[in-house]
Amino acid sequence: MPEDINSKFQKAFKLANQTEQKFPPDVLLHFYAYYKRATEKNGYYIPPTSDGDLRSAFKVNALVQVKDLTKEEAQIKYIELVEEHIGRIPE
Repeated sequence: MPEDINSKFQKAFKLANQTEQKFPPDVLLHFYAYYKRATEKNGYYIPPTSDGDLRSAFKVNALVQVKDLTKEEAQIKYIELVEEHIGRIPE
């Protein structure tokens, strides 16, 4: 994975963590899914769910939607999402 993408991803993650902005649930799910896909270490990640746990069901659905992305593609999508909703990532 190119170092410049990884470095920019780390900066994007830091910027996203520090923002005070509130986002709609669908945007938060995108942040979640791209981050999880970009940082997984041992294959495809699915969170544990319990019957009737709607939040977990939405997370699983979001992860299924990004499962075919490579880690680098997920990092790029995460960066784009940060730039779209939070702002330009500092160099």
